[in-house]
Amino acid sequence: MAANLEQAAASVLVGIVTHNRAAVLPKAVASALKQSYRPLAVAVHDDGSSDGTGALAGSFPQVRWQRSDTRQGLIQARNRLMLAADVDYFVSLDDDAWFIDGDEVAVAVDLLDRMPGAAAVAFDILSRSHPRPAPRGQAHAVGMFVGCGHVLRLSAVRRLGGYADFAGGYGGEEKDLSLRLIDAGFEILQVDGLHVWHEESALARDLGQQHRSGVNNDLTMALRRFPAAVLVPLLAWKLVRHLIFALRHGLLRPALAGMRDWSAAIPAIWRTRAPVGLAAVRRFYSLSRGRA
Repeated sequence: MAANLEQAAASVLVGIVTHNRAAVLPKAVASALKQSYRPLAVAVHDDGSSDGTGALAGSFPQVRWQRSDTRQGLIQARNRLMLAADVDYFVSLDDDAWFIDGDEVAVAVDLLDRMPGAAAVAFDILSRSHPRPAPRGQAHAVGMFVGCGHVLRLSAVRRLGGYADFAGGYGGEEKDLSLRLIDAGFEILQVDGLHVWHEESALARDLGQQHRSGVNNDLTMALRRFPAAVLVPLLAWKLVRHLIFALRHGLLRPALAGMRDWSAAIPAIWRTRAPVGLAAVRRFYSLSRGRA
């Protein structure tokens, strides 16, 4: 056998978790199917939709469809898609997000193939509040990726057990996994101009409930992961930041509700405490440039 056989291309799965977004889901699925990278599989997890999402399967026979009859929540559904996949890389795409140029997965996978110390590539997210595309740049380290578009090296993620469970069903899971990946010695990379559009659809979205959940989960992550040496001051800083943000954006009631949810669960959260090292926290905040 020849010693210089070309290495087989890495296997990739684009996974989309959806709930009651039948009106926008087809654009996400179509954009994944149009990606230039091969071999590429696309899977959709229908998390208990009641709007006819299941009927879309006939329009995309090349996609793997699975369904939960009762809603699991985004974190559990994404773990189910990701950890059951026998592939090298998992591309997470929101059901109201889509690729723009067609080569985003190929560029991200090539980057991860060439940089084994990187566990994730964060796409450069465009939205109505941030609509201007940037020119393609060089890869650089960042503190975290966001759920609407990223690629994960599954060997690294499996070592950490995937996304951690949170009482709130929305928000904070990517921050928690990013912090744990940094603590495990991995880099998270981003290429400016490697875009995904996030429509931020209002369909099936309760903004107040999502903010309540996000505050609860963010404080849970802090209590669970921050080292003892910085736990009290960083928790206080987070509480103040959440209050300021809520006051500026008219979200005080859901923010206070999220804080109440968190405070009631402190004994249970403490039993799951698994802090990362102080160096990981410092690097996370240094790279996040105030976004964390």
